[in-house]
Amino acid sequence: MEYGFDTFISPLTWRYGSQAMKGVWSEKNKRLILRQVWIALATAQNKAGIVTDEQLVDLKAHANDIDIERALEIESSIHHDLMAEIKTYAEQCPIGGGVIHMGATSMDVLDNADAIRLAQAVEIILEKTKELRASFADKATTYAKVPCMAFTHIQSAEVTTVGYRLALVIQDLDSCISELEGLVIKGKGMKGAVGTRASYKCLLEGTSMGSKELDDAVMQALGIVAFDGATQVYPRTQDLKVMHVLDDLSCAIAKFALDFRMMQSTGIGEWSEPFGKNQVGSSAMPFKRNPINCEKVDSLCRYVHSLVPNAWDNASLSILERTLDDSANRRLFLPQAFLAMDEVLVTANKVVKGMNIHEATIGRNLSSYGVFAATERLLMNLGKRGADRQMMHEVIRQESLKSWACVQEGKENPLVGLLSSNEEILKYMTCDEVVGCLDASDYYGDAADITMEIVEKN
Repeated sequence: MEYGFDTFISPLTWRYGSQAMKGVWSEKNKRLILRQVWIALATAQNKAGIVTDEQLVDLKAHANDIDIERALEIESSIHHDLMAEIKTYAEQCPIGGGVIHMGATSMDVLDNADAIRLAQAVEIILEKTKELRASFADKATTYAKVPCMAFTHIQSAEVTTVGYRLALVIQDLDSCISELEGLVIKGKGMKGAVGTRASYKCLLEGTSMGSKELDDAVMQALGIVAFDGATQVYPRTQDLKVMHVLDDLSCAIAKFALDFRMMQSTGIGEWSEPFGKNQVGSSAMPFKRNPINCEKVDSLCRYVHSLVPNAWDNASLSILERTLDDSANRRLFLPQAFLAMDEVLVTANKVVKGMNIHEATIGRNLSSYGVFAATERLLMNLGKRGADRQMMHEVIRQESLKSWACVQEGKENPLVGLLSSNEEILKYMTCDEVVGCLDASDYYGDAADITMEIVEKN
C-alpha cells in the first residue's frame, strides 16, 4: 500500500517531526516490538518447559521479517489487526508458529509494546529539551548584562536584561526536564484478559514456574517494569500523566514563542527570527518578515494542549475492566502529540540559536522609556534622604504624566529636566544627583546574577 500526494496524508507524515520520532511511531517499529514481546513470552515459557528450544530458535530467526502487506491482507479478511500479525508471523515460522501468543490476550502484547514506544518517544523529547536548554543558556550568558525595557501589561515597565528574560525560560525548561526524567513508563505485564493472570496460571500448572515469575521474566527481557495490577489494559492514567508533561513543556515554549512575536513586532523590534536570503515573508507585501517559526510553534503547542482532554476521557471512561473506545483515538493522539512536540522543539531550537538581538533598537527603546522606570530609583533615594514617600510619589507621577503626553506627541521625553528642576525634589537632592538616578542603563538589580545562577544550575 502506497500513499502519495493524491490522497490525504497527515502533515505529521511529511511536514512536521523528525525521522527519529516518526520511526518510533512507525508501523514497522510497532510490529518489530510486538515480535520482541512474543519472543520474550516464548523465552519465559521455554524456561518453564512449555516451548521447545527449536520453537524458540525459529521465532527468533524470523523476528525481523516484518511483512506488513501480508498482515493487512489477512486483516482485511479476519478484521483483527493483532491476530493478522500473529498469523503473518506464524506463516514464517513452520516450527515455532504454533506457540506464538500462547496464554496471552491482545493487550498483553499491544500495551507492553506501547509502553516501549512511549519510553522511546519520551527519551527523544528529553534529549531535544536538553538541547534547547543549552541553546537558551548560550544566549542568556551572552546577553546577561544587556539592559532592555521590561513590559508589564504590555506597557513599558522597568529595566531587565535580555539574558534574564531568556533565563526565565530556562527555569521552566528545567522543571519540564525534571518531569521528563521522572517519568517511569510501565507496561501492563503478562496478566491476561482481565488482569488476573488466570490463563498463565492455568498454562503453567505442573511446571516449575509460577505466573508471577513468568510475568517478571518477560518484563525483564523487555527492559521495562510492569504495573503491579492491571485490567485488560495498563491504567490509562499513565497516558494522561505523559500528556500532562508534554502539556507543561508545550506551555513553557508557547509562552516564549508568543513573547518573541511581541518582541519582533514593529512597535518594539528588539528581536527577530533568523531570515533566509531567499525567504519570502508575504505573498502580497514583499517587505514583510513575519515570525513564522514562532507562530508555528504556538500553533503546534496549542494542538498538543488540545489533546490532553482526550487522554483524560480515555482514563475516566474505561468502564470496569476495559472498553475499546480508547483504541482508535490512541492510534492518533499519542503519536501526534509526540510528533508535534518534536517539531516544536526542533523549531524553537532553530529560533533560539539564530535569533537576532537588535541592540540599537534596544538602546533606543531604553532611551525613550527607561527614564520612567528609573523614577523608582529616584523615589528610593528620596525616601533615604527623609522625604515623604507618598508626597514624592505624587510629584513624580504628575511630572511623568506631563512627559508621557510629550512622548505620545512624538516629542523628546522631558522627564529628566522636569524632575531635576522640581523644587520639592531639590529640597533633598541636587540636580546632578537627580540626573544620575534617572540613568536606567544599569537599573536592573540582580538580573545578571540571577541569570547566571539559573544558567549554571544542574
